[in-house]
Amino acid sequence: MNNTNKTYNNILIIDTATEACSAAIVKGQEIYHHFEVCPQQQSQRILPMISELCQQAKIQIQQIEAIGFGHGPGSFTGVRIAIGTVQGLALGLGVPIIGVSTLAAMAQQVAEGHKGSNDILVAIDARMSEVYFSHYRRTVELPTKVELVGTERVISPEAAAAYSSGFPEAEYAGTGWQAYSVLHAFIVAQTPTITLPNAQFMLPEILTKLANQQIDSAETAVPVYLRDTVTWKKLPGRE
Repeated sequence: MNNTNKTYNNILIIDTATEACSAAIVKGQEIYHHFEVCPQQQSQRILPMISELCQQAKIQIQQIEAIGFGHGPGSFTGVRIAIGTVQGLALGLGVPIIGVSTLAAMAQQVAEGHKGSNDILVAIDARMSEVYFSHYRRTVELPTKVELVGTERVISPEAAAAYSSGFPEAEYAGTGWQAYSVLHAFIVAQTPTITLPNAQFMLPEILTKLANQQIDSAETAVPVYLRDTVTWKKLPGRE
């Protein structure tokens, strides 16, 4: 597939990695998007959501030229729903796909909506007394983007708290801060408003990867779980 210097006019983006389900269609300079929290209903909602957005954008699904998606981390089932949906669409349409971190999406949303610290700490409750954790930094140039500091990882709340103590002015995102008391202490004065990833905020990273030809095919795309061994503890009504 030779996509050198190709301009992508219609881009579909989806995310189902957490309790949220979201999708966006980028048509030229316009973006159509939808976000809803619907635990355990993502598999029923994502295709109708895509259809609704196509209608709003006045395009046919066959006009989609690239597909971005949240590749994780998140719930095992949620990440598999996203990658299965994307692979099915990409195989039928013959288009490239681009995976984006769900943690990066939340950091990007914080960066675009706030003018506080350039340091953004993201923690998603990973169950089993662990969190998916990352440190992103808002770039100074425009348009606003975020860059990963270090690596994304799955660690204990205590380890996340120890790291976070070095950045007292940081902004926070994700469900992990409310889930564990050792982390909740950090957000007494600043409760995160961004707790779940939203597909539309994956666009900056998708555009960068498309420009740099960092793309996958339906056959090569893989989910990112962060855990070497995926073992899940299910809670009532959650994954």
